[in-house]
Amino acid sequence: MPTFKVTPLPFGHDNYLWLIDNGHHAALVDPGEAAPALATLEKNSFDLAAILLTHHHGDHTGGVEEIVAHYPGVPVYGPCKDNIASVDHPVENGDRISIVTLGLSLQVIGVAAHTHGHVAYLGHGMLFCGDALFSAGCGRIFEGTPSDLELALGRLARLNDETKVYCAHEYTLANLAFARAAEPENAARDRYAAHCEVLRRQGEPTLPSTIATERAINPFLRTDIESVIDSVEAHCGTRPTNMLACLAALRAWKDVFQG
Repeated sequence: MPTFKVTPLPFGHDNYLWLIDNGHHAALVDPGEAAPALATLEKNSFDLAAILLTHHHGDHTGGVEEIVAHYPGVPVYGPCKDNIASVDHPVENGDRISIVTLGLSLQVIGVAAHTHGHVAYLGHGMLFCGDALFSAGCGRIFEGTPSDLELALGRLARLNDETKVYCAHEYTLANLAFARAAEPENAARDRYAAHCEVLRRQGEPTLPSTIATERAINPFLRTDIESVIDSVEAHCGTRPTNMLACLAALRAWKDVFQG
């Protein structure tokens, strides 16, 4: 089995682009800025094998043109429904891609809601999910519907417990503040929050998380839990009648939450 190192490259206020390497070749996930990617590739003498994009937002695609100028012909994978100009290998749910020089094989998972075409990439125990799933949270619904979000999160929540979750923003502590409001009593969440607070004080990322962790602490994956339903009812004044209604109300609440 190939061995990969995954490195977070911070940029902007709270973004991460991810660099996946095998010691010789590398792939970039959601390079919203070129400079950190180019510097790391040059420093390590990596050959760039591919660029993977999860959705069309500029903080995920903004560095692609400059990177491709330095590495002409590098394949750029991205969602076919998001119409990203730089994408020459469009993908959609159910596709599988193989980056031969890197030894990387990835399944494409459709996770529309944040954008119409948002995709995630799964392989070798790693999930690169852009803005679809965050640690203790999920992305805003910009172009999809609550039903789209339910489908997307359901697909991710069913992955293996050990799957490492590489999302694209350092939102964990802010998300945990909302998680405490949405589910006041959750010992696993409180232990995780204490761990994440230590990491941030040390200047370390809270990511990756795991699917098992997210199922235990992320309220958006826990809309069948009575205490989450109770919190939504207390906030909204009406009790959600099913998990979709709970998810929609929870997402709307998070949009205006001041933690």
